[in-house]
Parts: sequence; structure tokens; C-alpha cells
Amino acid sequence: MTILRLQQPTRDRDREQPALRVERLSAGYPGNRQAIIDVSFTVESGERVAVIGPNGAGKSTLFKAIVGVLPFSAGHISIHGADCYSSHIHVGYVPQQSAIDWSFPASVFDVVLMGRCRHIGWFRLPGKDDRDIVRDILVHLSLDKLADRQISELSGGQRRRVFIARAMAQDTSVMVLDEPFLGVDQHAEQEIIETLDILTNHGISILLSTHHLEETALRFDKLLILNGKILAYGAPATVMTPENLTRAFGGSLPVFAHGEQLLMFSKDKNGGALRGHR
Repeated sequence: MTILRLQQPTRDRDREQPALRVERLSAGYPGNRQAIIDVSFTVESGERVAVIGPNGAGKSTLFKAIVGVLPFSAGHISIHGADCYSSHIHVGYVPQQSAIDWSFPASVFDVVLMGRCRHIGWFRLPGKDDRDIVRDILVHLSLDKLADRQISELSGGQRRRVFIARAMAQDTSVMVLDEPFLGVDQHAEQEIIETLDILTNHGISILLSTHHLEETALRFDKLLILNGKILAYGAPATVMTPENLTRAFGGSLPVFAHGEQLLMFSKDKNGGALRGHR
């Protein structure tokens, strides 16, 4: 399948370097205070890193700076050792779903094909190789039967997978996903998790923001707690402590240590209690 060739190392990727390195990064929006200050961390090739923090903690700001959507005021970002300005092509970005116009008249195939634009170049039409890559990705993510479907007709989970497929079409080595589990049901969550497993199996590094704390300890190699600055970063077992979570969320997230388990309680959208374990 073409997709297997898609993720082979290319000349401009130094596999001895971290997949993503963020050094002393500060960024914000015009007229506002800095949303993130002096943020530094690395993500190794094939690692899965979850970013958690309260609303307004700067998670989306961090992601937009990494993918080049938002300029940063200080610091440095590199992808496999290359400055981010010359290597953004290898960073796939799946924004929050509220930032996407789902009424735009495009099919699933067309949306994924858009991921090839940087390779195709301006004012050129996609070739057979580009279309073959898209078809292989759709098959790999079990989206091939939806290829001709309009994106407005898709479920929440299907929409997330389509935009993950579009990011893969870029020849992505780092995938940045902003709240992919937000607003989807349990079945869609499982579909997205299975898609993340496929990315990991292809050596793609994942940086993902989420409010699903119960998933982070089970499915991610590292956890980054952010609230304007990094409060903790490392293996979930060492980072997800009552002290760190209380520093990040304050009293909005009751946290209790019970033996070797960490119990977290919060309210879901229906008012019921959610409980996570470590």
C-alpha cells in the first residue's frame, strides 16, 4: 500500500533528534496578555503525549504556535531537528471541530486530497500518485466507503477521522489534535482511539489535548499539564498526582488518593459523575 511508503524517513528528518522540540515558547494574541509563557518540552518519535489543563490554559495557543497558525513572541520550535518554519509540512493539524465550516461543499475524498496541496504545489492539479495515496489512507482508516460522502453528512467521529486522514496525506511525522474527543459519543471515541493506534503503528508522534483525564493514564506515554506555563511533564504515573491536578484545576476537579489509585470526580454534560482511576 502507498501509505506504507508515505511514512518512511525523508532526507530532511533527523531521526536522532526529537520529533518535536519546544524551547522557552511564549505566545498570545494581539492586544492580550501572553497565553503561554516559557514553555519547554520534547516529544520523541512515535510517542503519544496528552496535554491537559483548564479552559483558557493555553492549549489551543500552544498548538497553533506549533503548526504555524499563530506567531510566537519568544522561543524556538523544531521538528526532527529542523526549524519549524522549514518543516511545518511534516506537522499535521486537526483543529477543534467548531473551527471548521462543515457546510463547505466537499466530499471526504476531496478533503483528504487537500492534505496533498503542499506536495502538489500552487496552480497544479493532483496526479495519480496523490490520488493513490489518498485512496490508501482512506482504506487504512476504514473511510473508503465514505469517499464520495459530503462532509456535512458525517457523524462527529467520522469527521475527526477524515481530518486525521487529511493530516496523514501531508506525509506527517507529528500529529497535533485539539480536543478530538469533544462532543462525540462513546462509539466515536473508540473509533478515534483506534485511529490513533494506527498513527502510532506508523511511527507518527501524537500531541493531543483532552479533558478526558481517565484516558490519559492508560493510552498515552506522557502527560503535560498546562496552565499558562508547564506545571508538570512526564509519565502519567508520576505526573497525575493530587498536588499537580489541584494546582492546575483548583477546586473544580476534586481529586482523592486511595491507596495506589487516583480518583477524580467531575460533572459530565448530563450532570452525572465521572470517575477516573490510576
